[in-house]
Amino acid sequence: MTNSFQSWMKETQANVEVALHQYLPSTSTAPQKLHEAMAYAVLDGGKRVRPLLVFAAGKLFDAPQELLSRAACAVEMIHAYSLVHDDMPCMDDDALRRGKPTVHKQYDEATALLVGDALQAQAFLVLSEAQACADHKLPMLQLLGKASGSIGMCGGQAIDLASVGVALNLPELEQMHRLKTGALLRASVLLGAMSGKPLSADEVQALDQYSAAIGLAFQVVDDVLDATADSATLGKTAGKDAADNKPTYVSLLGLEASRQLADQLCHDAHQALSAFGASAQYLHDLADLIVQRKA
Repeated sequence: MTNSFQSWMKETQANVEVALHQYLPSTSTAPQKLHEAMAYAVLDGGKRVRPLLVFAAGKLFDAPQELLSRAACAVEMIHAYSLVHDDMPCMDDDALRRGKPTVHKQYDEATALLVGDALQAQAFLVLSEAQACADHKLPMLQLLGKASGSIGMCGGQAIDLASVGVALNLPELEQMHRLKTGALLRASVLLGAMSGKPLSADEVQALDQYSAAIGLAFQVVDDVLDATADSATLGKTAGKDAADNKPTYVSLLGLEASRQLADQLCHDAHQALSAFGASAQYLHDLADLIVQRKA
């Protein structure tokens, strides 16, 4: 990863943080506890991988910054809401997220449930209020809805919950994670691209191939880190997948084969971008970041 990418990444992360502050309800507005908990869930934490993908893809297609900012914040709010709900006792029952107590621990379960509900609604509100014509925004809203719902992220989580203690084969595991993790990462890339000029079928196909590769790579690396890193490094409870008897790439393939798979998926992501040339360098670098991360 180049110094140029590192500078761009830090600047983009800082800009997204400012925008999230702007697009979240004020914590001084009633109901204050809910608004404070929404800010607690979203701000001052996370790598902002999804917003970075939005901006990197938007850079390819000369997308306006205001629309990219709203798309990036919308997808990050969806991601944050999913983490809040995933951590609750009825799902993964976790006490630590991004190095601090999970929302239901910091507040209470009812507040955590409402935080997730409110963040999901806020995401669509933020994107719908973008300064773009309806013909431009409507496909983006539809994409975000599909990626977030029962045929996307929520569907993947449902399969995950139903798979505890079940010996999934590799295609079944991949399908679960294409929905649970990959759908929102794909949406991030396409939302960024759709914020600019109309896309050709070949461009959509290339971005789909890239997104599929990084979506699986993200989960493979997550499984490796869950098995090898400690809680302080991860900012969440380490070893929880094995403790909960969840199927993972590590449990199915082994540690070294999982690492090799992540490297191959990173290579596949790079290959998918070949038609875009040097203009896709930040998407290349983000694929590397996803595979090389330590938390």
